[in-house]
Amino acid sequence: MLKTFSDYKLRRIKETDNPQITQLIESVMTEFGAIGPGYSIEDSEVKDMFQHYQGHDRAYFVIDFQNQVVAGAGVAPLMGGEPSTCELKKMYMFSQHRGKGLGKLLLKSCIEFAASAAYRECYLETLASMEAANKLYQVKGFKPLEKPLGKTGHTGCNRWYVLRLN
Repeated sequence: MLKTFSDYKLRRIKETDNPQITQLIESVMTEFGAIGPGYSIEDSEVKDMFQHYQGHDRAYFVIDFQNQVVAGAGVAPLMGGEPSTCELKKMYMFSQHRGKGLGKLLLKSCIEFAASAAYRECYLETLASMEAANKLYQVKGFKPLEKPLGKTGHTGCNRWYVLRLN
């Protein structure tokens, strides 16, 4: 049984989190039918998220509940995009932890990091079927785009957004 918001801890990813993050991504992507080529579940970084998010221009945050990673989100340069544009990446949460404000906390942390890393805009791509996430992005100021930016290879995504940071 979940207790309070204070039982959750936001922190940067650790190398020992890799198996849990992989499981989280695979679970959520499968839940939404986003498996196979064209989806982030196929990205090489999924198996080693810690290593991929090292450096001054990238960060990955996790939410820990009772020593288990239950959510995560990151920021990294947009592949094939402008150097001033980052991408909000791999924002996933187990279903039993949704609706508690944790997505807002992750998103706020990612946006603050992106601004501190001198990015001017933050791009993201998602699925229309992830309705709660789409609503959150729009409430937080992300504007819908008609087509994707960069070259992420996520051809299965059908919603794209951008947020001006500075």
